[in-house]
Amino acid sequence: MDKVSFTQMKDGTKEDYEFLTDHEIAYTKGTADRLLKALVDLDEGLSGYQVTRLGHSLQSASRAWRDGADVDWVVSALLHDIGDIYAPYNHDEYAATILRPFVREQCCWCVETHGDFQMLYYGHHLEGYDRNKRDRHAGHAYFDDCATFCERWDQASFDPGYDTLPLSFFEPMVHEVFDRKAYDPQVMRPGVREPLVNPDVAAARAD
Repeated sequence: MDKVSFTQMKDGTKEDYEFLTDHEIAYTKGTADRLLKALVDLDEGLSGYQVTRLGHSLQSASRAWRDGADVDWVVSALLHDIGDIYAPYNHDEYAATILRPFVREQCCWCVETHGDFQMLYYGHHLEGYDRNKRDRHAGHAYFDDCATFCERWDQASFDPGYDTLPLSFFEPMVHEVFDRKAYDPQVMRPGVREPLVNPDVAAARAD
């Protein structure tokens, strides 16, 4: 079978849907490569900063790596702005939706809300923006994690002089994450908090 028999979903057969399921599962195997390509496309996105959006993403991930963060954090830092091209008004939610089936809940929540937390750095300069927008999340279990995510990795990563690691360095990590079984409870681990900064791992990586 090359194509399904139906033109309306309600007319599909068991064979049609078994074929589609197998086809879609095979297609998901290329998710990591498509995301890596989308990262490269960020170079064609919003300009005006001293680094490109790809450069910012790579720098954020480089800082996470050098802080000793685990692979979930590093890949989340790498992809946190992946929605800038296609969803400029809710890029954080867009990125979180991509990450949600494959990373720890803690990381996904921080990516999903980082736009609110970033307002701390510029909201007071622009009319109609709420610098303290992150306060709506006060008391959340991951509040401090997102504050750290933004302070150490996101807002700091617009420096053209920083020794940013190349995309090729992160490719195996992206594949590791997106080769996982989707929504695996052993990955999701709701409520679990892993440190963003691990000095021992950071020191070993620096050697």
